[in-house]
Amino acid sequence: MNNANIPAFGLGSFRLKGQTVIDSVKTALELGYRLVDTAQIYGNEAEVGQAIAESGVPRDKLFVTTKIWTENLAADKLAASLKTSLSKLRTGQVDLTLIHWPSPGGAVPVAEFMGALAAAQDEGLTRLIGVSNFNIALLQEAIAAVGAQRIASHQIELHPSLQNRKVVEFTSAQGIHTTSYMTLGYGKALQEPVIQAIAAQTGATPAQVTLAWAMQKGLAVIPSSTKRANLQSNLAATQLKLQPEDMARIDALDRGERLVNPEGLAPRWD
Repeated sequence: MNNANIPAFGLGSFRLKGQTVIDSVKTALELGYRLVDTAQIYGNEAEVGQAIAESGVPRDKLFVTTKIWTENLAADKLAASLKTSLSKLRTGQVDLTLIHWPSPGGAVPVAEFMGALAAAQDEGLTRLIGVSNFNIALLQEAIAAVGAQRIASHQIELHPSLQNRKVVEFTSAQGIHTTSYMTLGYGKALQEPVIQAIAAQTGATPAQVTLAWAMQKGLAVIPSSTKRANLQSNLAATQLKLQPEDMARIDALDRGERLVNPEGLAPRWD
């Protein structure tokens, strides 16, 4: 009910600005991407909206995700900030709105911002709602506030060397979908000998193997690229099927190696 329509593969736009993000989004949509992920703090919602508008792809064929920044979590700010995002994105509704990070120091209670996000959903500003970068304790608070059935997705750092199993097991048990960001681990996954070996034996690239591994685990992935060849190659991961023994070999690479842990913003991780 709450997450059946989230595509397994999409385009991330973190750190892409100006004409770079416009070109990336337009090229991706031309190649067949249909999910585009952005955020208020990325400073590129207007460019993403421009690229979508110029792509010629009908809005109802796209899945657009944005994220509420921590400064906009208060009940009197959240919906207004989302309306600004919608204006920049040139759409009346996004498909998924996430709380980007929990409120630093608990300044805004989870119940307050989840209630405001649910109200924005009721208002029709967003089709689905979810969270990002929450630990299990914060997820429990979010569920207590609005119900697990209302939380469509949890977006977290997840790659072969950080598989976040406790969190994924918890959300899966609650029926909450997981989106993996940084699935390639800033490119570190591509240097793993195990992944390189699997790529060689399957005739795929290390990136394709890594993305296919995540998707076969039931995760959505949102890799970004500025190069057409890489965008096209990444998309081909949707056609790759790995053998159970290869999945197990990649599973064994988990080292708890977190690459995103901003001081003052990240909660205490599970």
